[in-house]
Amino acid sequence: MAFSFFKKSAKKEAPATTSGSRYHDLPVKEIIRETKDAISIVFQQPEPKITYKSGQFLTLIVPIEGKEVRRAYSLCSSPFTDEDLAVTVKRVDNGLMSNWLPDNLKTGDVLKIMEPMGQFTTEFDKARKRHLILFAGGSGITPILSIIKSLLTQEPESMVSLIYCNRDIDSIIFKDELATWETNHQGRLHVIHVLDNAPMNWQGYSGLLNPDMLKKLFERIPDWGIDNTTYLMCGPEGMMKNVDTLLAQHNIPKEKIFKESFVQGTIDKEKKQEATPVEADEKKAREVTIRYDGNEYKVMVEPDRTILETALDQGIDLPFSCQSGLCTACRGKALSGKVKLDEEEGLSQSERDEGYVLTCVGHPLTDDVVIEIG
Repeated sequence: MAFSFFKKSAKKEAPATTSGSRYHDLPVKEIIRETKDAISIVFQQPEPKITYKSGQFLTLIVPIEGKEVRRAYSLCSSPFTDEDLAVTVKRVDNGLMSNWLPDNLKTGDVLKIMEPMGQFTTEFDKARKRHLILFAGGSGITPILSIIKSLLTQEPESMVSLIYCNRDIDSIIFKDELATWETNHQGRLHVIHVLDNAPMNWQGYSGLLNPDMLKKLFERIPDWGIDNTTYLMCGPEGMMKNVDTLLAQHNIPKEKIFKESFVQGTIDKEKKQEATPVEADEKKAREVTIRYDGNEYKVMVEPDRTILETALDQGIDLPFSCQSGLCTACRGKALSGKVKLDEEEGLSQSERDEGYVLTCVGHPLTDDVVIEIG
């Protein structure tokens, strides 16, 4: 499943950097069967090691049916507790790579990956004392697990409460691993499972999150005060909308809430165009200057094409992943000119104010657009 990553109202942190190229060929060290629909892929770290932050993602690049396919998967490993890099892939209906990987990938295979990216991250400080309240749905647990492992080992005074929603008990990814972490860090990690379809002997919560259930859940979660509490959520869009609404009803400030969404495929450009009509004077080809990796490129972007599409067509290897305007892998800063975005949700307001744009959903509106990437 492809992800888009962390959209937060506060200013985002810069992506972690790696030594050398943005791309790496990594051997598959191990494939772990998590559930009948999900596997974790463990990659052997190269030398020098790839650095990353908990909550970031890898972009896997795989040739499928004669076409290079890119999909972003969150890292479930922690840079503080795990020797290798690991991502989790869950099957989805009609998912091209999410079905190809469990059907075809073998230990010893080598996959091309793009360096870790994403802003669903936080800095850890041993002197810090805070409470993270986390909401996860399905494979949205992947970056959440990475953050849990890092926080429990790096901040001995902090604690985590996790509300984890799944279809049924057999679909709970990392069920045993979460139980082990909860046992080893009693009093600092509290895991609450919620199942859509619970078995007869289920002692926990069942059904969809609703105001009454959330009220009961909050009664079980320690109250450290709003100044010391942060809320993170990652999962299907429907779940996150419900949680967002419920948190608003509990008067949780937006600046304390951080999100990460799933993205399937690319945006429906026709619908986007219907939703945001293009003015007549915008319907013309315009030249865009792109500065990337010490080079400068000039491309003529047609009104029905994005800046990224045009650059890729001309063989310019710009970074990208979701192509939906949410993961921010293609983010650049517009040094001059005006750029229209089909989708702005991936950028915080502060980033937009500073001139950041997303080339995968960006269209030049003036003839003087200069974008610096990386």
